[in-house]
Amino acid sequence: MAVTPEEIGLCGCWQVVAVRRERVVLDPRVEKPGDEIGYYATSIAEREMTDDELLEVIRGHWAAIENGVHHRRDVSFGEDACRVAKRQAAHALATLRNLAIGLYEIHNARGRVKANGLKSWSRRMTVATALGMLRQ
Repeated sequence: MAVTPEEIGLCGCWQVVAVRRERVVLDPRVEKPGDEIGYYATSIAEREMTDDELLEVIRGHWAAIENGVHHRRDVSFGEDACRVAKRQAAHALATLRNLAIGLYEIHNARGRVKANGLKSWSRRMTVATALGMLRQ
């Protein structure tokens, strides 16, 4: 059933896209294959892109998040192993991890990183050094 973004409370976007994903499992003894539907709201007008082009944008977005941010936060900071259960504390830790990645990227782009990666760089970082970097 087609609906407008306004009909579902998403004023300001041009279209809502539903993407069906088939989940393939590696071990059928542990979990079963299945389908899921992801919904995306976009400001891209309906005639601006074909369905295939829009699907590529969605895939690219998730690839960038998973490979660019989440993977780095998990590998460098062990985010998936973190057992902080309180929402505010988990949000604060995610913010600090993102800040560390941002500081690393800025200083790496300026040629100021002497470590061979984010993980080793962050292990040597102190609060005083990080605060000094924020002032630069």
